Amino acid sequence: MPPLDGQYRDAIETLAARLDEVPWALTGSASFALQGVPVEPDDIDVQTTAAGAYAIEEAFADRVLDPVSHSATERIASHFGAVELHGLRVEIMGAVQKRRPDGTWEPPVEIEPHRAFVDLDGRSVPVLSLEYEADAYERLGRHERAELLAAHADR
Repeated sequence: MPPLDGQYRDAIETLAARLDEVPWALTGSASFALQGVPVEPDDIDVQTTAAGAYAIEEAFADRVLDPVSHSATERIASHFGAVELHGLRVEIMGAVQKRRPDGTWEPPVEIEPHRAFVDLDGRSVPVLSLEYEADAYERLGRHERAELLAAHADR
C-alpha cells in the first residue's frame, strides 16, 4: 500500500475521478511516494498539456489558489497554476519545457509516453515513470534525487 495519509489519498482520488478527459500524471514527491520511493510529500504536482492545465483549473474553479498562466524560470517554463484539494496545494504544470544548455527550449514534454499507472484503493492513478523522472532530474543537475529515483526504478 502506498505510504500516503488520508489527506493525500483523498486529493489524488479527487483528481483521478474528475480528470478522465484530461491527459495528466502526478509528478514530484507524491508521485514518488506512490511508486515506493521513501520521500515525504509536501504537496501534489500534476503535469499535463497547456490545454490540460486550463481544463484542470476550470474543473476546480472554486478552489483556485493561483490562476493558470504561462511563466518561466531560468530552467523551466510551463502553464503554471495551483488549486487546493482536501487542504493540500495541488500545483498544475502544463506543457513543461526545459531549457537546453545552449539557451533554447526543448519542446513541451509529452505526458502519455512517460506515464505509468499505480493502483490507489482500486483506482488507477497516472504517474510519470521513475525512469523518466530520474532522467529529467539528471538533466536539471539534481544528481542526488536522480540517483534515488533511478535506484527505485530498477525495482
